[in-house]
Amino acid sequence: MSSDTIKGKLSLLPDQPGCYLMRNDQGTIIYVGKAKSLKSRVRSYFTGSHDGKTQRLVLDISDFEYIVTDSAIDALILEANLIKRHRPYYNVLMKDDKSYPYIRLTKEEHPRLEVTRKVKKDGSRYFGPYPNALAAQQTKKLLDRLYPLRKCQTLPKRVCLYYHLGQCLAPCEFNVDATQYEEMTREIIRFLNGGYKEVQQDLRKKMELAAVELDFERAKEMRDLIRHIETVMVKQSVTLKDETDRDVIGYAADKGMMCVQVFFLRQGKLIERDVAIFPHYNEPEEDFLSYVTQFYYEKPALPKEVDLVPEVDIELLEGFLKGVDVRVPKRGLKKKLVDMAGQNAQIALEERFQLIDRDKGRTVEATRELGEAIGIGYPKRIEAFDNSNIQGADPVSALVVFIDGAPEKKEYRKFKIRTVQGANDTATMREVIRRRYSRVLKEDLPLPECILVDGGRGQMSAAIDVLENELGLFIPVAGLVKDDKHKTAKLLFGDPPAEVSLRRGSQAFYLLQRIQEEVHRFAITFHRQTRGKQMLHSVLDDIPGVGQKRKTLLYKHFGSVEKMKQASVEEYRNAGIGDKLAREILVHLGVTITDPREKNKEKEE
Repeated sequence: MSSDTIKGKLSLLPDQPGCYLMRNDQGTIIYVGKAKSLKSRVRSYFTGSHDGKTQRLVLDISDFEYIVTDSAIDALILEANLIKRHRPYYNVLMKDDKSYPYIRLTKEEHPRLEVTRKVKKDGSRYFGPYPNALAAQQTKKLLDRLYPLRKCQTLPKRVCLYYHLGQCLAPCEFNVDATQYEEMTREIIRFLNGGYKEVQQDLRKKMELAAVELDFERAKEMRDLIRHIETVMVKQSVTLKDETDRDVIGYAADKGMMCVQVFFLRQGKLIERDVAIFPHYNEPEEDFLSYVTQFYYEKPALPKEVDLVPEVDIELLEGFLKGVDVRVPKRGLKKKLVDMAGQNAQIALEERFQLIDRDKGRTVEATRELGEAIGIGYPKRIEAFDNSNIQGADPVSALVVFIDGAPEKKEYRKFKIRTVQGANDTATMREVIRRRYSRVLKEDLPLPECILVDGGRGQMSAAIDVLENELGLFIPVAGLVKDDKHKTAKLLFGDPPAEVSLRRGSQAFYLLQRIQEEVHRFAITFHRQTRGKQMLHSVLDDIPGVGQKRKTLLYKHFGSVEKMKQASVEEYRNAGIGDKLAREILVHLGVTITDPREKNKEKEE
């Protein structure tokens, strides 16, 4: 979209709350934001100066659209929904792979206790998170001994061992009064909400009574349960005396990176923390609020209280976290905990920068060492190629890019081979080099200082021939040769190609290993994806008029292609397929169809 068109759209922006969606030149949504005033917020991207990361976002924006909402809270909720749906590149994104264990008390006719990492809106009660799965399992086992809820996911036909151990009421065989369940679930909820001390007192009274009655076995059982509670539930000193379930959140931002730390306090104890480090492109306060809303997005198991830093719009967050008390502590132990979360975030961020600087120093030095060994100067940009096929089937090739010795994954490319039949790595390399650098010249893309081909002299010669004689490019080409264990063995360079003297334990050799392993991994992954799609290809896919829905319908009705071949047109009609299309399908499957009218003529004669 032209700059004049964008200026025209900017002039029409309303002074109302809402969400805006930024798109790149391919129409892909790359950023979603919210604003109390769309007019001022969206305009700010196209006026004034920005830091490096935000400038990178702005340069990628080719168009935008917006959605007006009734309030800033509605905009915050809509932003979380849109980010979850579109997962834009420049937004702060939550990772879905990290989850903590919870104890779940199911809402069923015969309730159960179980440990789970998936929290759903199913009416069940969730307690946690717990520091680890072991702590959750230990607590559940303790509750199993105290309260005889059912253990089986599906009711068996007869009583099981748990009934004989006194840990189940056996609803599979006996009628259990609903009031018994109500009383037990009430006790379990009280226990998990910090009332285990009262349970200990009740057990102590039962132990003393059993001792008076000389029932020493019962008294010993009560004593063991009391000790078990002390072991499982009182492992940490109480941090806050009110025993409220709360999350304490702090953050730090620097050099376009942000670290957020969430401390989980359950029953007054600091049991776990969540740490996230990610790049951010907006104002720190805005991106922090965006992260917090995504952190709690669609989580039914929320704490009673959230304590955080004063920079956040508290009213907005309270509107999002309905029923949760959001606070900014001004003094006392809560304030110290918020400060501690922020300090830990700052330390984690500084450690990340130190690691980046150290790794960058190593990779830059390795790149410099590699360039000196080859004699080409400093190869800032290295592009490496690898081919993959199985006995010539589904041949593909892959390109990886390393800049200053570090992988630049956004510039990786995949190639499906078009002109080569069978396993011919030399011809494949010619096609890929031609396609890659023809496009580089056409689109004025950056040229590499060095090209690595995963192969020996043949592939090197093919690459050099295409570059110099067809495209007029004179780029150093080196060959990576593997040993019989498929590991990097040596580097070839020059005309004629000769082995480069490179110490195996050097940083440069380690860099070559990384590049070769990375391009091999990328090529193999792409080949598996391509081959998997080919294996899923059906003969029905080649028939005009048979799409995914009809293909599914045919397989569901007939079961296999073989049965489709044996079926009559009438049977296809029963499956919801018209006669004309049925005949086309049968012909395509190699079935000879005789017109019924022709058969009737033969009979008359």
